[in-house]
Amino acid sequence: MTEQQLQELGPALSAFLGRFLFCCGYTQTFAHMGTYVHGLLSELPRKSVEPIALQAGTPVRTLQELLKDHAWDYRAVGDSLQRHTADVPGRQPADGLGTVGIVDETSVVKCGELTPGVHRQYLGCVGKVDNGIVTVHLGVARGRFKSLIDAELYLPDGWAADRPRCRACGIPDGVTYRPKWRIALEQLDRALANGLKLDWLTFDEGYGQRPAFLAGLDERGQLFVGAVPPTASCLAVNRAGRRPEGGLKGRPAREVVRTSGAFTDRPWRVLRLARQTLAEQAWRVKAARVWLSGQGGWSAGCYWLIWASSDHSGEEKFFLSNAPADADVALLVGVAFRRFHVEHGFRVAKGELGFGHFEGRNDVALQRHLSLCLVAMGLVAGHTELRRREKPGADAGAAVPGAARTEPPMAARAAADERAGLRLAHHRVSPGAQPRRPRGQAKEAGRRAAAQEAPAAQTKTT
Repeated sequence: MTEQQLQELGPALSAFLGRFLFCCGYTQTFAHMGTYVHGLLSELPRKSVEPIALQAGTPVRTLQELLKDHAWDYRAVGDSLQRHTADVPGRQPADGLGTVGIVDETSVVKCGELTPGVHRQYLGCVGKVDNGIVTVHLGVARGRFKSLIDAELYLPDGWAADRPRCRACGIPDGVTYRPKWRIALEQLDRALANGLKLDWLTFDEGYGQRPAFLAGLDERGQLFVGAVPPTASCLAVNRAGRRPEGGLKGRPAREVVRTSGAFTDRPWRVLRLARQTLAEQAWRVKAARVWLSGQGGWSAGCYWLIWASSDHSGEEKFFLSNAPADADVALLVGVAFRRFHVEHGFRVAKGELGFGHFEGRNDVALQRHLSLCLVAMGLVAGHTELRRREKPGADAGAAVPGAARTEPPMAARAAADERAGLRLAHHRVSPGAQPRRPRGQAKEAGRRAAAQEAPAAQTKTT
């Protein structure tokens, strides 16, 4: 945002930040927190401590101490943000999917060896093993509203075993290695404790391939539709529907859908997923009830296995759900494709809020930086929805008063997707699946796609 836009947003920013006052030990700390969030929302190209402090006319040391030494509870800030967010989805128009929680992770390349959690590991941001950090997130989406509401640093087991290194970075001795799926369950528990009610949870294969994660969701009574790898071991439910005996062996999902009568005897169902700026995309879908097999034997209950295939791209996807036997498969597919909304959150966090700009060697400072980035995103998401409700559907104006029409600011971009009668049902696909366009149209489509949120997942059947 420009300085003028931030000034116009001033009353909303002050009111939003006011809820975090009692998370701070001193009012001076709260004032510095406002300075930091103001800097995260600004147009600074680099949003680390030094440029934020210099722009605000604050001593650099002061903001360094804000992150590392001042008395304030970043966990309390996160809880307050989640309690606020819990009230937002209920004010959104119903889209048939309800409130969907989204588990995912993101990464940031780090060149040094002293940032907490930095390690040579697979980084999705570059698509290879490199030196960097990974953070696990919980997002929430309902209608057009979407935001990230939790962030947790993943501590590789090599770090956890090196306690002197952990102590040097301020990582408490009680913080040990936890797999990413366990971090995700802890984030879900926090959100539920803070009053956020999720109709569904969705996730990618990295979490869907973990039986303990799926079992944890079942234990919590949380409905889910998540991606699983094509190698997921399962067995189609027969007419008797009884739990299989231990002697039977499961087969990979990609074989089950091609050989089991539960799938081969079913016709394809074509679901058309509309997108905001691109043509509709059709997915052929089959679904049947299956048992899962693993090291602990067969699953205690049946699941939906959904096979989705795109004729356009040749892409195949497999989803698993613990929804009831009478669930609408079109609804389940819609929830599954809702996961791509989290990519919008990562783009905003990294491209606009300085999520990966942290520079330091202290774990508390890193966690506080992440929490304030979530606060800034919560403000943007909530204010965008407020401005959207105030404008008619055909209004092409920005979501922040005085925003430029030619280059919408961060807080306006989601609301600006109302342009040109954009539809509520849409989703993003991989670049290879996009239809070819004339060069001029492709350039314009690319500009708009960068500004739009990840697609929703309402479907229609043909």
